[in-house]
Amino acid sequence: MREVILHRPGDFAEWRDAARGLLAAQVPPEDIVWRQADESASLFADIAPLEPKRTVTLPRALVTTLDRVICHRDPAVPTRLYKIVWRALTDRRLLERRTDDDIDWLARADKSIRRDLHKMHAFVRFRRLGEGEDGRESFAAWFEPEHRIVRLGAPFFRKRFYGMDWAILTPDARAIWQDETLTFGPGGTRDEVPDSDVVEDQWRMYYGSIFNPARVKINAMRAEMPKKYWHNLPEAQDIGPLLAGAGARVEKMRETAVQLANPRSDKWRVRGEEPAVVAQHGATTLSELAQGINACTRCPLHCNATQAVGGEGSAEARIMLVGEQPGDREDLVGRPFVGPAGQLLDDALGEAGLDRAKLYVTNAVKHFKFEPRGKRRLHQNPSTGEIDICRWWLDQERALVKPDIIVSLGGSALRGLTGKSASISSVRGQPITLAQGERLVASVHPSFLLRLPDRQRAAAERSAFVADLAAALELAKGSRT
Repeated sequence: MREVILHRPGDFAEWRDAARGLLAAQVPPEDIVWRQADESASLFADIAPLEPKRTVTLPRALVTTLDRVICHRDPAVPTRLYKIVWRALTDRRLLERRTDDDIDWLARADKSIRRDLHKMHAFVRFRRLGEGEDGRESFAAWFEPEHRIVRLGAPFFRKRFYGMDWAILTPDARAIWQDETLTFGPGGTRDEVPDSDVVEDQWRMYYGSIFNPARVKINAMRAEMPKKYWHNLPEAQDIGPLLAGAGARVEKMRETAVQLANPRSDKWRVRGEEPAVVAQHGATTLSELAQGINACTRCPLHCNATQAVGGEGSAEARIMLVGEQPGDREDLVGRPFVGPAGQLLDDALGEAGLDRAKLYVTNAVKHFKFEPRGKRRLHQNPSTGEIDICRWWLDQERALVKPDIIVSLGGSALRGLTGKSASISSVRGQPITLAQGERLVASVHPSFLLRLPDRQRAAAERSAFVADLAAALELAKGSRT
């Protein structure tokens, strides 16, 4: 009886080398005992050297499957895999026999591994550790897979998060990506990973904002996101309250849907022509300008919007923020940046040391452009023509406020301020002097950050966004001296 000791469970290379020698020596499955290193060895095992008697070749598809299935936690996996490859040497079409007991087991084990990999890719949550001397951010994550899949799952994260250093810890092993090198080490504990980081509150807010209580299917949710993963997901702590309040939120949505028509119809009834003084000569005060914007009919967008949304803030603001257009919430309330993007903007302004009350906040386009979808209104980007028509109002806001610094939030704002379409990346990081003398700082729109599904990229983009706002503040301080 041959005895094979495996020191690294789930290591395909170790099992493959042992199996290759046994197959070449024509040792049948029933004459082999596969053991783990922590199991007691037999005193009567055959230790005579193996003598190769044949060349071993296997179908590529089978080898690929073996590489995955060796990670299965079933202790009988090394034995069963050897039996399959032993049979495959004489039956080249073995994998096609799906009714065969061994092949059926192999398919089910492979499916379990694939499902576990999918969960790993979906539910690993990195926490920020800090920044190294080279400026690269470092992150760590704790995950508890069903099988020993770290070796299989790590290359996915290497491709996705190539530009940062990270480590994924599991009870069995850890994957470490550092200095553009992927290595593996021993398992760890959850205590080695921080419980939270600065991004999680924003991530939870985003998760709550996209949660649709009218479409809750608890069984489907649990099938896709099993409860055993919840304790490692920051958003999971909100699932219970969100589900508990789903019924009430649905009722509120119904009530709101019925009430939406009233403010729109009221606004439409009082909407008239632009005041003649504004239409012909421009406004002399922000209050007068607000009246003109509210009555604007310069483009077709006014036909469907609830109301125009002008700017707000200090008439003596040194910094002006210009977004794209009002969103659904802004259209109903009549104020800029009061929805989810506005909440993110307020948080970022606080981090950058800016007080929104001392700023002037507006949009390049004053009416909400949307596409009706049932009871919902889906945001649509304004066209260049609509941006250019509405630029008349934006220019007046700039002339009345006379800011030193203007921060453009998104591509539409950039065109509204410069009259030209350009990518944000082409002008970001280098302040531009506009024709009226203001310094322009280009950045992304906050809604862009909310749409990023990848938390690590969202964290990096959010940091860059805060840095843009902080740069505007520094420029404004310099302009006063």
